[in-house]
Amino acid sequence: MRRISIIQGEHAVVTEPDTVISTVLGSCIAVCLRDGVARIGGMNHFLLGEPDPGHHISVQDRQRYGLHAMELLINALMGRGAVRSRLTAQLYGGGNVVAGLGTIGQSNADFARRFLQTENIPLIHADVGGTHARRVEFLPVEGKARSTAVTDAPPPVMRPAPVPAASGDLELF
Repeated sequence: MRRISIIQGEHAVVTEPDTVISTVLGSCIAVCLRDGVARIGGMNHFLLGEPDPGHHISVQDRQRYGLHAMELLINALMGRGAVRSRLTAQLYGGGNVVAGLGTIGQSNADFARRFLQTENIPLIHADVGGTHARRVEFLPVEGKARSTAVTDAPPPVMRPAPVPAASGDLELF
């Protein structure tokens, strides 16, 4: 099986069977879109839903936002033969994994749901929220996806316990 891994700001479109697109998400979102008749699908991975009103975004930073990432994915699918009215969606990520970031994950998931509803793309499955990261694997031609909690994070670095100072005289040289 061929594997295509994507990271934040990327997307991939697949028409070949036995090909999986994968990514790892925290508060980010991955949207998997598929046209089952054309047997084509794709996945994106974005950091934020949309910029704040009046916030200027540089060209190189646009891919970080869901608004741009969704249009890129839809256009790439249509360019390879998908029909927009036949697209269905699966939605993953949006975890609130870092306490200091507040509810950014939930905001991202809310954006994705609004986008899909506005564009009349049916959402057939979602695994969003919580406080854990996810590994997502999507078989676009078959329309199957798997989302698993990431539990193999590296162990925390343990600092050695301080050695108590020796009592008595200490000679420095």
